[in-house]
Amino acid sequence: MLLFMSENQNDKLPSEPTQEQQGPPPTPFDHPLFLPVLLFGGVLWFGYDGWIETDPGMLEHRLFNRVGFAIVSVLAAWFGYKGIREFKQDRADAERSASSDSESTPPTSTGS
Repeated sequence: MLLFMSENQNDKLPSEPTQEQQGPPPTPFDHPLFLPVLLFGGVLWFGYDGWIETDPGMLEHRLFNRVGFAIVSVLAAWFGYKGIREFKQDRADAERSASSDSESTPPTSTGS
């Protein structure tokens, strides 16, 4: 059946991947800084409850909040470092591919 396709029909075949071939679009959860931002919120929460809170009912949980603050602080720092590195790498890759795409496409000439 492919033997009977004309050249015009071959030109209609997509040369670049379509949306279905690329996969689903990215979500905010795919951003490399999503987890560090959540962890930073946990650091604020545990820090407030561990050192600033003066409610007598919460004083019995002070040690838990201070230990949680230490653990989540380390995780936030580690994943923040990795997330920033990945974010910068993604931006550099996007700029590199955009510059290579603009160099590979020949300029269109106008018939003058």
